[in-house]
Amino acid sequence: MSRLVKCVKLGQELPGIAYKPFNNELGQRIYDNVSQQAWMMWLEFSTRIVNEFRLDLGSAAGQKLLFEQAEQFFFGKGGQNPPDYVP
Repeated sequence: MSRLVKCVKLGQELPGIAYKPFNNELGQRIYDNVSQQAWMMWLEFSTRIVNEFRLDLGSAAGQKLLFEQAEQFFFGKGGQNPPDYVP
């Protein structure tokens, strides 16, 4: 049986993600408070962020921007698409 969390993004008790996504405090907060459904929404959103900003996730600056976006997406105002994003 999967573990349930009170999802901060969706406001419901839902199955949580199966692993800690980042090896830092933010990763632990996401593991404790984010559902699998919201995590899938993040994966789609983060793909846009990485592609539009052409992030190098191997660099400290790229990781910092991605973590800031994740913080906003889950625990802030929800994250915003890059300025020049066209669906």
